[in-house]
Amino acid sequence: MNWKQLLINASSVLLGFILGSMANMGIIMLGGTIIPPPEGADVTTMEGLKASIHLFQPIHFLMPFLAHAIGTLIGSMIAFRIAISFKNRFAYTIGGLFLLGGIANIIMLPGPIWFTIVDLGLAYIPMSFLAIQFLKKN
Repeated sequence: MNWKQLLINASSVLLGFILGSMANMGIIMLGGTIIPPPEGADVTTMEGLKASIHLFQPIHFLMPFLAHAIGTLIGSMIAFRIAISFKNRFAYTIGGLFLLGGIANIIMLPGPIWFTIVDLGLAYIPMSFLAIQFLKKN
């Protein structure tokens, strides 16, 4: 592999991560307008979220899950499309990076155990797998 291919492959991960993160944040920002937070919940700060997480119902976890899953899916698709070689590895790299972010998020903001299991189990590596399968077919 020459330096140009190496640069393009590295760029695939960088762009996938940036654009996937932007999709993630966009969904998180819109989430509160689609599913309003519970009465009395302060969602403006991490401390406010920690203090009011007990007020959240299962429906309130839908948008964060979708943000994590769709952000990973989009990032993985971008990495797969841009990469010249090792496309699967770069798509899974995005899934791994987002998984690390998900683990960090759960450490900083512990939620219900069911959400932790669903989020870590379905929102990251499986989304990279789906991105690869979808793009291989098309």
